[in-house]
Amino acid sequence: MELKVFDITGKETGNKVTLSDEVFGIEPNDHAIYLDVKQYLANQRQGTSKSKQRNEISGSTRKLHRQKGTGGSRKGSIKSPVFRGGGRIFGPQPRDYGFKLNKKTKKLARKSALSHKAKENNIVVLADFNFDAPKTKNYLNLINSLKLDGVKSMLVLPGNDKNIFLSSRNLQKANVISAGDLNTYDVLNAGKLLITESAVKTIEEAFTK
Repeated sequence: MELKVFDITGKETGNKVTLSDEVFGIEPNDHAIYLDVKQYLANQRQGTSKSKQRNEISGSTRKLHRQKGTGGSRKGSIKSPVFRGGGRIFGPQPRDYGFKLNKKTKKLARKSALSHKAKENNIVVLADFNFDAPKTKNYLNLINSLKLDGVKSMLVLPGNDKNIFLSSRNLQKANVISAGDLNTYDVLNAGKLLITESAVKTIEEAFTK
């Protein structure tokens, strides 16, 4: 697939970039996408919920009354779960929700997500650029120039660029990410995918190894 290259003012530069069919033109595997997104969301979960069990409650362990003959239920101590303030049965404990996913499956999922975007014509290639200082106005001008106002967009850079990242941070529907941190969830979550020329090469090198 061949795409025109635009500058940050939204004008064509006259250059074109050919996207690799091996990365941007495969038959998408939706199940691989599902697994990769599931793992990404699972890794976002803190898993820090915790309730105290019976052995963690402060209180006497004295038996409140004899076992039989009172007409009441059996109670071991004031820490019993049947009392208010007692231990909780089968309560949540700290845990890790993550699970293993093969590298080949992850790579397939990300290439599938990029291929979906390419088929939907939702990829815009930008000439390499940078900002002299972190200003939200600069990034807002870029979005408006490309007529993406109100559209969720994600800009993919070849590496970390502090000025561009900070310029986009206050914009709710704008996201900036380096090519090395590219993931299936963010690609699919973006309405438009903005990729700089250098980032295209970085992505293709990473996914064709």
